[in-house]
Amino acid sequence: MRSIPHLSSALARTALRGAAPLMAAACIAGFTGQAVAQAAVDPSVDLAPLTQQWLDDAVSRNQTAGMPLRMEVSVGALDSRLRLAPCAKVEPYLPVGARLWGRTRLGLRCVQGATAWNVFLPVTVKAYGPAWVLTSNVAPGAVLTANDATEAEVDWAADNTPVMANPDLWVGLVASRQLVVGQALRQNMVRAPHLFRAGAQVKVMAQGPGYAVTSAGQAMSAGGAGDSVRIRMANGRIVGGIVGADGTVEVAL
Repeated sequence: MRSIPHLSSALARTALRGAAPLMAAACIAGFTGQAVAQAAVDPSVDLAPLTQQWLDDAVSRNQTAGMPLRMEVSVGALDSRLRLAPCAKVEPYLPVGARLWGRTRLGLRCVQGATAWNVFLPVTVKAYGPAWVLTSNVAPGAVLTANDATEAEVDWAADNTPVMANPDLWVGLVASRQLVVGQALRQNMVRAPHLFRAGAQVKVMAQGPGYAVTSAGQAMSAGGAGDSVRIRMANGRIVGGIVGADGTVEVAL
């Protein structure tokens, strides 16, 4: 296993003040796609050194500037039952749809040999960075406070859902499900408090080019700021919209 040093503390502090979920998304996006690299290897030696070097280089190239993450890449083993033909040149590549984040795989194909072959090697990419870890259990629907979590270093790549590294992003929000002590807070674990319940009368604002019309409708589900909800209008028509900070449902026409 090799560790890629984290970025400067100044950059880390700047990142912590920003939107951590966006940073995590950018990091994941930066590790997707295909990369092409070729290297001459002795077919009698293990492929692990070539693979490890390719992965370390790929992670270093793609690490987003400003990310307060300490990357670690580890290479698994090929199926021991495989018997690969000698090959003078092996090309590592990232399979379509794969990404260097969490448990993934790397392709290895022979591009110069008497017999062409293509195999997949399991790899694990860990991204250690600051996060907020729960210090007690939190019941569904409970409002989170600053006392519910403490800052710690966790593996962001242990889950595809972005972490919430800035307390401003989760303090005052509501637990969307049962949360357990030791969990790192992530986006899918919290939601905005409900501003209205299902069946409530809500204000609906329909906007179009150069105009805005306000009316009332009945909410078909509970809704909080930023939620997408459906509203039944007085004429029976069902419209969809986004809940604003004041509970108004904004519908684009």
